[in-house]
Amino acid sequence: MMTLANKITLIRAALSIVMFVFILMPFSWSRFVATAIFILAASTDWVDGKIARNTHTITPFGAIVDPFVDKILVMAAFFAFVGIKELDVPIWAVFFILLRELMVSTLRAIAALEGKVMAAERWGKFKTVIQMVAIGTIFFVLDVYHLSHLLHGNAQNIFRIIFITLSKIPYTLTAIAAVITWLSAIAYLRNNWDMLKKSWSLPCN
Repeated sequence: MMTLANKITLIRAALSIVMFVFILMPFSWSRFVATAIFILAASTDWVDGKIARNTHTITPFGAIVDPFVDKILVMAAFFAFVGIKELDVPIWAVFFILLRELMVSTLRAIAALEGKVMAAERWGKFKTVIQMVAIGTIFFVLDVYHLSHLLHGNAQNIFRIIFITLSKIPYTLTAIAAVITWLSAIAYLRNNWDMLKKSWSLPCN
């Protein structure tokens, strides 16, 4: 029977897809809904881990799928943001984030072929926090943008000024997230270099 923690992890994967769809909808209300979905999905990342540890139900499936689902949530948000011109999220930074995530996923697959489970490291957890904070902040900027068009009078002017003030933040935070993401990749490569060399070499006779 699937554990509760693993069920929550799969729910987060489903929420990531729903969030992606709502961000792409060109409506103010859909972006507000997407923000709420992201907050809910991000909170489940903490919940499933805590449940697994407290109930002693940590499984190989959870160790592998949980960080993979985090990647789905992060990349769904960043790719959707790239399509919103008002945010000016740099596609080059999103590409490098994706490249890193694919590389680490490959390392996990190699470890799995050798019967090992490559759990998330401290740097990996740190980069996930940075990515989540960046996405949450970008959602806030996006919501401010929509409020600046929905409201009227002084409130509208205030939110327009706030958006103009924050308009460079999405670009900057995505670039910072890309740098932190690759610093974590270097840590993964350094700690698993022997395993990687062994995987591309023929066994000695």
